[in-house]
Amino acid sequence: VQLVESGGGLVQAGGSLRLSCAASESIFSISVMTWFRQAPGKQRELVATITRSGTTNYADSVKGRFTISGDNAKATVDLQMNSLKPEDTAVYYCRIAAARHVYWGQGTQVTVSS
Repeated sequence: VQLVESGGGLVQAGGSLRLSCAASESIFSISVMTWFRQAPGKQRELVATITRSGTTNYADSVKGRFTISGDNAKATVDLQMNSLKPEDTAVYYCRIAAARHVYWGQGTQVTVSS
């Protein structure tokens, strides 16, 4: 199973982007889907999660600006990013955790210019 991300790019501060992540085949028993990001010279950090039941959680730095959504049946997870700031610049990774395996995407670059 591969996770394919799309939607990254260059945007001006205050703009919006929508990231999408889709699995190449069905994933059974998904427990949680997550977006992470890693900026140059920094550790990878959690951005947002959505559980199987639909409970969401966000990093304080993105609360009120980002929205995560997911479809367990389709094994897809999206991240709507609004009011983007230069400090949101990073490579964004999706991760899908299932009962027997954790899957990672290859990453997509998001660059926010000031």
